[in-house]
Amino acid sequence: MVLLGIDPGLRFSGFGVFKKEKGKTSLLDYGYLKMSSSKSLIERVGVFHDFFDEKIKKWQVTELALETPFLGRNAQNFLKLGYLRGLLYLLAGRYNLQVHEFSPREVKLSVTGFGGATKEQVSRVILKILPGVKNVERDDVTDALAVCLCGVWKSRLARLI
Repeated sequence: MVLLGIDPGLRFSGFGVFKKEKGKTSLLDYGYLKMSSSKSLIERVGVFHDFFDEKIKKWQVTELALETPFLGRNAQNFLKLGYLRGLLYLLAGRYNLQVHEFSPREVKLSVTGFGGATKEQVSRVILKILPGVKNVERDDVTDALAVCLCGVWKSRLARLI
């Protein structure tokens, strides 16, 4: 199993890739995609698609983990994030990926043991669990790694049932 976890965003999209093989889980890749706000939405959507299409092919991803969106203060941002999620569903269909979705509360609970954890708390726990993760500049990366870990752990449980 190779799982890609993504925290999609219109300016920054965090990601993490884990491989689980013979009971061992290893981190293959992590980071973020930065998209210029000076580019049009159409250009950013294209960059997003191409970036994650390449990640899926490069790492031979078999599963995708996403956090379910919540409607914050800006309905327009919520709608535009839907475009990115739609592209991820398209890629999942194209490559026959199993998709795991988790609420923000479920991800926080899974990683920190507390569903109301802050981004800073999630980040601290991720950096302790994954000591090889260095120089993380953005919460988008630790958020994506948290979603990815949640996917790895939940996927294992789903196969046991």
